[in-house]
Amino acid sequence: MARITALRSGKGRSKKVNVFLDGKHAFNLEVDVAIKGGLKVGQEISASQVEALKKAGYQQRCYDAAARLLGYRPRSEYELRQRLTQRGFDNDTIGAVLTRLKEHDLINDSNFARFWRDTRQSFSPRSQWLIRAELKQKGVPSEIIDQVVGDINDIDNAYHAAKKKAGSLATADHQDFRRRLGEYLKRRGFGYSVIIKTIERLWQEREEPQTA
Repeated sequence: MARITALRSGKGRSKKVNVFLDGKHAFNLEVDVAIKGGLKVGQEISASQVEALKKAGYQQRCYDAAARLLGYRPRSEYELRQRLTQRGFDNDTIGAVLTRLKEHDLINDSNFARFWRDTRQSFSPRSQWLIRAELKQKGVPSEIIDQVVGDINDIDNAYHAAKKKAGSLATADHQDFRRRLGEYLKRRGFGYSVIIKTIERLWQEREEPQTA
């Protein structure tokens, strides 16, 4: 058994506690883990308890990393697992953290898929096919993708995607207008028939004021 002889706060912005055993620095520990573990000076602690605390601290670091990633934007479970793996956390720890996050509904592939669809619809409309492909790439299960993107209307999306672009082609002739708008819509995953209908609709809207 060892005895805790000091608990000192980490320097700077670090939210860690330096744990001293028998007068020597032994390890660092996240503040939350130290509080939860009820650590106090004078407490005797076994080697197995030390290892358990270190493991809990490592898991907390993984959880904190996940929380920071989710603070930027929602993520799929697969995407979050990839990012945590890239940061060097092991599979068991990541699995435990993901379970904890799911229990608090902080990761939910259905919610993520709806967020992704709605964001695309609002700011960068694209085809149902392309949104499906993006969600698949992010590891969202097929059954969730089917539920979330099944009602996407490619005709409406293509029109909204192309309308702003068409405004920058006010001086283009029909051939250039068709070519450039077609390439633009193709990059957003729309099929040939949808592209043709959208181009002709926008061309007619552009020309109508001139022929009225």
